[in-house]
Amino acid sequence: MLVYRGFSQTAPTATVLTIGNFDGVHLGHRALLARLKAIAEQDNLLPAALTFEPHPREFFAPESAPARLSTLREKLELIADEGVAMAWVCRFNARFAALSAEEFIARLLIGSARVKHLIIGDDFCFGAGRRGNFAMLRAAGEEFGFQVEAMRSVTLAGQRVSSSAVRSALAAGQMEQAAGLLGRPYSIDGRVVHGNKLGRQFGFATANIRIKHDPPPLLGVFAVEVKGVNGLTLKGVANLGFRPSIDRVLRPLLEVHLLDFAGDIYGRHLNVRFVHKLRDEMKFPNFDALKAQIASDVEAAKNHFKL
Repeated sequence: MLVYRGFSQTAPTATVLTIGNFDGVHLGHRALLARLKAIAEQDNLLPAALTFEPHPREFFAPESAPARLSTLREKLELIADEGVAMAWVCRFNARFAALSAEEFIARLLIGSARVKHLIIGDDFCFGAGRRGNFAMLRAAGEEFGFQVEAMRSVTLAGQRVSSSAVRSALAAGQMEQAAGLLGRPYSIDGRVVHGNKLGRQFGFATANIRIKHDPPPLLGVFAVEVKGVNGLTLKGVANLGFRPSIDRVLRPLLEVHLLDFAGDIYGRHLNVRFVHKLRDEMKFPNFDALKAQIASDVEAAKNHFKL
């Protein structure tokens, strides 16, 4: 997928375009992207997406912004997997927020995207003061020659599929519910870096994975599946949190013990899929108690995977 930063670059050909934050790329997003791909094939258009960095809520109210489900890299990889061939990542700052709805249409949709077909979510608003809406887009489409359609929300067991619903499920440790809303287990990507190697002293070597989620949408100890090692899918147990029993840290750490695996994986970029929550993170009175709990967590993960 070709990615442009900002909107100064113009699409090489006419596009079918969608616009959104796409945080988590859940079933609702995937239904929209499937429609995008179908229109692209039907009308010989380039399937494209326009998204924002940071999330607008992080710009307007950073203190109350929700935890991100996906980093920008993760999001772009996920929408590329759904068939999007080109993406514009627009820096959401004061200048961008001040764009009028009319400027948004003229500069982004008609100018940069060369849009011929626009697909949006049913709650999409745009432009300064969120003044732009579906009716304005429909009128612009009639004037400038592009079609506009709105996708209805996707529901699962009577619940509207949304990024907020996924966050709620993850925060509650309902990993199966979150996976249902996403259409896959929730995952976090990161690179393996050197840590303090305390896990080896406990008899359970861990891969310390540098993550950009701060705060992450979930905390605790989990049974996980890990991809990124020689094409394998490995089972493991992961702790995502602040290590209150050792040397409490300010930024969250993701530490993964791979079951029945030995090897040097420093520098690898791994994808960690959170399959089942084992327990909350907790503080232990001493190293012996912590070591015993880690052993128990490993057994619990093995039992979950029936190893």
